[in-house]
Amino acid sequence: MKFTSLALAATLMFAATAQANETVIRKTLAQQFPGAKISSVSKTPYSGLFEVYLDGQLVYVDAQAKYVFAGDVIDLKSRANLTQARLNKLQAVDWKVFPLNNALKTVKGKGERKLVLFSDVDCPYCRKFEAELAKVDNITVYTFLYPIEGLHPKAVQTSKQIWCAPDRNKAWDDYITRGTVPNNEGKCAHPVDETIELGNKLKVSGTPTLFFANGVRVPGMVPAAQLERLLAANAK
Repeated sequence: MKFTSLALAATLMFAATAQANETVIRKTLAQQFPGAKISSVSKTPYSGLFEVYLDGQLVYVDAQAKYVFAGDVIDLKSRANLTQARLNKLQAVDWKVFPLNNALKTVKGKGERKLVLFSDVDCPYCRKFEAELAKVDNITVYTFLYPIEGLHPKAVQTSKQIWCAPDRNKAWDDYITRGTVPNNEGKCAHPVDETIELGNKLKVSGTPTLFFANGVRVPGMVPAAQLERLLAANAK
C-alpha cells in the first residue's frame, strides 16, 4: 500500500510538472511566434525534449522553451525517422473528407485493403510509384488527380483530359506508362479544381501522397515491400 501511494504521488507530481512545462512552453512560443497555431505540446521519451506541433510542423524545445530544435529525430538502432512517423499520425485525416466519386477507382483482387492516393500526372515519382503499386494485390486505390501547376504547367489540362476520357482509368494508365494524351479538350464536368482545393486544405505539398485506411498519411514514393508493411500497420 505504501509503495502504491508513493508511486501514485510520483505520477501526479510528474503530470503536474509536465502540465506546468506545457504552460510555460505555450506562453513563450506564443510570444516568440505571434499568430502561430500551437496544436499540441507533449513530452518526448528522449533527451528531456518536448514535441511541439506548430503551424503544421514538428519542432522540439527544452522545458523552458529557451531553445528550439528543428529537424528529424532518428532512432539509430532501428533507423526509423521518429519525427516523420509522429507527423504522419498528427496529420492523419478522417476518410469522410475524401469525395471518393472524384477519384479514379482501381480494384485489384478482392480489393479489401484501401488506399487514397494524391498523384500528379507529370510527377516522375508518381510514375515510379505506379510501377511499385502494380506489384501489390488485394487493394482498392482511389487516385485523386492532383496537379501541382507550379512544378508541372501542363498537368492541370492533362488531368482534365484524363478525367473527360471515355475510360478514365485506361487514359490514366496510357498517359502514365506511355505519355499518350487523351484526344479531348478536357471540357467535361471534372473534379480537378475541387481536388486542388482539397489538397491545399489538407496541406498536400507533394506527390505522391498516400492516405491509409486509418487516415495516416505518408508522403513520397515507397517501394512495394514498404507499401505492404504500411498497409498492414495502418489498416482500419
